[in-house]
Amino acid sequence: ASALAGISRGLPEWQRAVKLQKRAANVGFDWPDHRPVLDKLAEELEEVRHEFEHGADEERLVDEIGDVLFVAANLARHAKVDVSRALRGATAKFERRFRAMEAVAASEGRELSSYSLEEQEALWTRVKREGT
Repeated sequence: ASALAGISRGLPEWQRAVKLQKRAANVGFDWPDHRPVLDKLAEELEEVRHEFEHGADEERLVDEIGDVLFVAANLARHAKVDVSRALRGATAKFERRFRAMEAVAASEGRELSSYSLEEQEALWTRVKREGT
C-alpha cells in the first residue's frame, strides 16, 4: 500500500497537495527546512519564465505553473502556515486595495479603467502606503 493511499481526490487541490506532501514527509521524503524549498520555488519560477519567453503552449504553462503552486504549498507546510488561510488573507488584501483604488478614481470623477497601467500602479502604491 502506498503512503499516499486514502487521500481524497475531492479535496480542494491546495489541501490535497499539502496532505500528499505530509504523507511523503512521514516516510522521509522531505527537505530538512524551508531553504531548499525556497530554492526549488525559484527554480520553478525560472522554468515558467523560460516557457513564457519561448512561446510555450497552454499545456506547458499549466504544467510549470502547477509546479510553482505545488512548491508554494510545500513552503507553507514548512512554515506551518495554513494555505487556505494565507490565500484567503492575500485575496482579502487584494480586494481591499483594489476597491480603495476604485474609490480614489470615483472621488476624482473617473473610472479606474480610464487610468493607464502606470497610473493604476501608482494608485496601488498609494493605497498600499496608506495602509489599505
